[in-house]
Amino acid sequence: MSNEGTYHHGDLRRAVLTAALDVIAADGPDALSLRGLARRAGVSHAAPAHHFKDRTGLLTAVAAEGYALFAEALTAAPDLQERGVAYVRFAVTHPAHFQVMFRPELHRADDPALLAAKARATEALRAGVDGLPDAPRGTDARLTGIAAWSLAHGFATLLLSGNLSDALTDRTPESAFRSLTGLILTPRDEGTGDRD
Repeated sequence: MSNEGTYHHGDLRRAVLTAALDVIAADGPDALSLRGLARRAGVSHAAPAHHFKDRTGLLTAVAAEGYALFAEALTAAPDLQERGVAYVRFAVTHPAHFQVMFRPELHRADDPALLAAKARATEALRAGVDGLPDAPRGTDARLTGIAAWSLAHGFATLLLSGNLSDALTDRTPESAFRSLTGLILTPRDEGTGDRD
């Protein structure tokens, strides 16, 4: 089979990224190799290197694309709770991106596209925290953001690793996460015991 015919299918960069996402979703990022992707895409072994330079460059592109999609998903949500739901939904619908995004040892930390996409995602989460009703005096907004991130990320990670399948039974991940955050975000009268 001639490699020349395979270049007519469209965007080779996109084809390699898509093949990489398939491999990562099935076997994890450690299973990824440029030669394997070239075989999978039906192109010469040098073709992926032309677009990504090396494996780290490819994983950096996956992470940058993931953060860009992630920022869009978070920004579209109206409040912090729904941004958490969007976080979980993103992990479920983009598991390969999710696996790579939060493993900084896999990508180039100084990549401009990655830095810009991460900044947009971080700003979307911060905007959700900023939209919370006034917190008690002295509450650190940064710690509130870390708490929200930890809850959403922990839930998404447990979900993707199969550790919540028994607990969720017939609930969707989004519904379960809303209930979970409702337990934490619902104001309670403490101290007096009065619950009218």
